[in-house]
Amino acid sequence: MPVTVKLDDLLHARRMTLTELADRVDITLANLSILKTGKAKAIRFSTLAAICEALQCQPGELLGFEPET
Repeated sequence: MPVTVKLDDLLHARRMTLTELADRVDITLANLSILKTGKAKAIRFSTLAAICEALQCQPGELLGFEPET
């Protein structure tokens, strides 16, 4: 999939664990793990906004685009 999720990098930069983010955003650890590993097919804007608020980032810092070759 050409859309990539850079959640792991942001968590590392913010010195935050996935569990801590799950608690702050009120999303299950399993769902955040699916997003982190790039297996998610979609993300709700409300979820994206909550993650960005918790990590103090912009959506473009969380998501990337890499064209398929």
